[in-house]
Amino acid sequence: MNKNVIIRPMTEADTANIVRWRNTPSVYEHFIYRTPLTEEAHLNWLHNRVETGQVAQFIIVDTESSTDVGSVYLRDIDRENRKCEYGIFIGEDSCRGKGIGSTAARLALEYAFDKLKMNRVFLRVFADNKQAIKSYENAGFKYEGTFRDDVIIDNKPYDMVFMAILKSEWEKEVK
Repeated sequence: MNKNVIIRPMTEADTANIVRWRNTPSVYEHFIYRTPLTEEAHLNWLHNRVETGQVAQFIIVDTESSTDVGSVYLRDIDRENRKCEYGIFIGEDSCRGKGIGSTAARLALEYAFDKLKMNRVFLRVFADNKQAIKSYENAGFKYEGTFRDDVIIDNKPYDMVFMAILKSEWEKEVK
């Protein structure tokens, strides 16, 4: 685990970075929804989803350089079934491949299980994104299945891998 990584709650002051990161090709090519993100759309997300508790979103900080490098989030928080969907992006190209994502994932999972009292955290990832899949495995996520031709982007079908981690697995194997 990279000891130089923390996550902190996202605020309105992070808007410029979020918009810049999400509109970077190396980030949005790994998103299903690729419409350019505007400041207005981000602020709408912040006020209507994050501030209402439907989403818990954090900024990933590299404490060694005091640099904000990306974002990690828990969305569609279902308190009745105690599950949510995990997502992450490292917005700074120079910060990829350094274990920052795996550490941020562990910190977000700790929040999901300990603070939000979730039982299951799941994610979807493009099947060809091997680097991300490896990072998710390092954080404790387990492969659950591949949905073939699950999404169509620009008339091209893509397979999606579904992964998840249960609270019991987290407590036994990762924590």
